[in-house]
Amino acid sequence: MPRAAGQGGRSSPKKTVNGESDFVVVANRLPVDLERLPDGTTTWKRSPGGLVTALEPILRRRHGAWIGWSGGVDDDDVDAEDEPILLEELRLHPVRLSSDDVEEYYEGFSNATLWPLYHDVIVKPLYHREWWDRYVAVNRRFAKAAARAAATGAVVWVQDYQLQLVPKMLRELRPDLTIGFFLHIPFPPVELFMQLPWRSEIVEGLLGADLVGFHLAGGAQNFLILARRLLGAPTSRASVGVRSRPGHVDLDDRTVRVGAFPISIDSAELDQKGRDRSIRRRAKEIRAEVGNPRKIMLGVDRLDYTKGIDVRLKAFAELLAEGRVKGDDTVLVQLATPSRERVDSYQKLREDIERQVGHINGEYAEVGHPVVHYLHRPIPRDELIAFFVASDVMLVTPLRDGMNLVAKEYVACRSDLGGALVLSEFTGAAAELQQAYQVNPHDTEGVKAGIEAALNQSPEEGRRRMRALRRQVLVHDVDRWARSFLDALTEGRPSNS
Repeated sequence: MPRAAGQGGRSSPKKTVNGESDFVVVANRLPVDLERLPDGTTTWKRSPGGLVTALEPILRRRHGAWIGWSGGVDDDDVDAEDEPILLEELRLHPVRLSSDDVEEYYEGFSNATLWPLYHDVIVKPLYHREWWDRYVAVNRRFAKAAARAAATGAVVWVQDYQLQLVPKMLRELRPDLTIGFFLHIPFPPVELFMQLPWRSEIVEGLLGADLVGFHLAGGAQNFLILARRLLGAPTSRASVGVRSRPGHVDLDDRTVRVGAFPISIDSAELDQKGRDRSIRRRAKEIRAEVGNPRKIMLGVDRLDYTKGIDVRLKAFAELLAEGRVKGDDTVLVQLATPSRERVDSYQKLREDIERQVGHINGEYAEVGHPVVHYLHRPIPRDELIAFFVASDVMLVTPLRDGMNLVAKEYVACRSDLGGALVLSEFTGAAAELQQAYQVNPHDTEGVKAGIEAALNQSPEEGRRRMRALRRQVLVHDVDRWARSFLDALTEGRPSNS
């Protein structure tokens, strides 16, 4: 494993050469994790992710840089400028966060204010002025780091809801830059967004970009309405298209384009992984470990209240109670990755889910044969792919989701054309994965009907649906997403590549 600058503890700050990167990605997290070695030193380890996979070739080709938080806490001097981390030719610029930053900017405003507001207020958003003040301060820190790293006339791509003020701040620091912003979660309806005390500041922050991107056309339309209503800015009125026909907001000195760019996955890599002999062998072992049932249903989620884990558990319990599904031939495997465990609503969610699992197994399991297998821990990537291959029905039932890449990952792994996808209508993926068994997660009877249809589909019907789903996922991959956004961002701009 390559070691990188900064190992062996915090080094004294060094003056770095600034402004040499023609392409800069700004995200809440770096695409690496700090790993402590047995001898007490530290090194940086690449963390898997579709975003870095898609952007890495561009970063390499254009002397690119990635700005982000390392995940650690530093209460000394958060404004200190650390030397870049050089990892396998990637130039990474860490942004420091203090414990107060983590509590108020990350756990507070980002995840207890914006996250629930943008996910249909399933949980009530909390509005605290000190959280907002911290959000402003941390966004400014990210903007300054990007301004230092970017070469003259560089392209800067800002990612997601934690950094919505960065585009405006960065433009004030560096008006020579071409700035894009992409939101990876849903953008809420106008009526919900208007609750936010700092609604105008967020819209103004995003309008610092030259191109603002959303997963769906509806999010783009909502943003255009808000720009008109809150700022009085002239905007386009025609419908926004997907990967085409962006809308626009006309400011005094420039025009901001607003578009829909549905994100995807590295589908070719997952397709190849799903065909791997060791993965397929492990899939058979998984089926044996859960008792070789006739059907395995699978849920894979971060443990988050938006994901609808309780929805599928309730539907499964009722199907068992009604005798429409037999516990001796059908099992549900739920993999739930721990998430935001210090936040009260997440602690309560975990308790509720575990209570549901215990109730179902108490009612319908036999000794040594649970009907729900529940794991609350991270699952290694290859093991997760083996679960995809082993499962007959994938349950994706969020109450609200920006895209939901798990649905696409499942499809990409099913080169055998086996399996079935039960998919919430309220995911971004539903607009593209039309051949899934689409359900309204608020309608328990409809969810039950969708699960029953997926469990009992004929082999011919299953192959027909999966073939259509795979065609969509394999063609519209993460590389195509990144290229479509960057092409739109740099349209008419001289190339630096």
